[in-house]
Amino acid sequence: MTITQHTHPPETTTRRARRLTTPALSAFALAAALALSACGSAPTPSAADQHTSHAAHAEGGDEAETAQSRLVLTHDGGMSVLDADTGKVAAELPLSGFNRVSPAGDGRHVLVSTAGGFQVLDMGSWSEKHGDHFHHFTGTPALEELKFPANKPGHVVNHDGRTVLFDDGTGSIQIFNPGDLGQGALPATQEFKTSAAHHGVAVQLAGGELVVTEGTSESRSGVKLLAKPASNGTREVLAESNDCPGVHGEATAQGGAVVVGCQDGLLVVKDGKITKIAAPERYGRIGNQAGSDASPVVLGDYKKDKNAELERPATFSLTNTATGTLTLVPINYSYSFRSLARSADGAALILGTDGKLHIHDANSGKESGAVTVVAPWEEPLDWQQPRPAIFVDGTTAYVSEPAKKLLHVVDLGSSTVTASHSLAHTPNEITGISG
Repeated sequence: MTITQHTHPPETTTRRARRLTTPALSAFALAAALALSACGSAPTPSAADQHTSHAAHAEGGDEAETAQSRLVLTHDGGMSVLDADTGKVAAELPLSGFNRVSPAGDGRHVLVSTAGGFQVLDMGSWSEKHGDHFHHFTGTPALEELKFPANKPGHVVNHDGRTVLFDDGTGSIQIFNPGDLGQGALPATQEFKTSAAHHGVAVQLAGGELVVTEGTSESRSGVKLLAKPASNGTREVLAESNDCPGVHGEATAQGGAVVVGCQDGLLVVKDGKITKIAAPERYGRIGNQAGSDASPVVLGDYKKDKNAELERPATFSLTNTATGTLTLVPINYSYSFRSLARSADGAALILGTDGKLHIHDANSGKESGAVTVVAPWEEPLDWQQPRPAIFVDGTTAYVSEPAKKLLHVVDLGSSTVTASHSLAHTPNEITGISG
């Protein structure tokens, strides 16, 4: 499964919000907001804010009977790391500015977008294989000094055992094995640079091929499939398309297909080819997607009002990468870019503004269930502002409710809310690790 975290204004961002923002609520935002592709950068914390290194904290962890999942929730001025089972706070990590978080891909670390790059957060819970069994450990979460350099850190994509980082400020890409994190130094990276800086994304496939967007700070419409690098580091172009205005976001599906969103449909990269699936309207934007290894279908948003300051969509999209078909599903609620997720069995999950977590069959689009989780809400105009968000780990969904400072736990198997935890801060973004 591909896990993508947007560390920049999402495709659902309003035109007003685009003018206002990059991910920083401090004075740093003013400078970053000069580019549309500006990405979630928060000021680098002072030495007093930094937690000590991985070696001093996490390696001194205690052995646990089972793997311990943990969550990290951002808030104004820092991040809270919680035990996913109990909701207990494992650490409060001060960090000024608007912070964005992404799974690093190893089940232990999270990447935090900061000024100057992607900083490594050790969540303090991990498993180590010994022979035919695992040993599980828990320790103190620590925001490390290690940082992957980036001018404007953008998308983080985990896929096929590789993590790919995109720098919107330079168009540069860094690829690394997330299993090499936790050794006290940054892992070796393979690097590639697009032809121009832009708000982009890249995905490395199992065979070493690279799917990458192309564009400029003014416009984006290109996608390329590049071969595995030659001995001199160059990559041959295997396929390309410029038929994707406003290219944004990606997801992968069962069978290795990669989907990239456009303002008039999407592109599917599969079996060495790039195929366009057009939207029925001239303007039908699919800018945020959620894929699953358990399904050939990709869940996406769908917007059709090009001139809206903030369109509150009443339709979502399902793209079948096996058949090449796009299905639009009308609904009687709306949602935001933090509302889309997939269950372990591939069901399409949408956290609606009606306060319910809607569960849809990804093949037919039919709703199979709905769980009331939060109070009805409305998407704020400013994309940085908190709104309910969802993160799924296995058969459990975690849903934040900023208005009440709550975190709800939903058992997707029984479609019930099993716990609600009070939070010390108003939550914004949420992600987690499996331990």
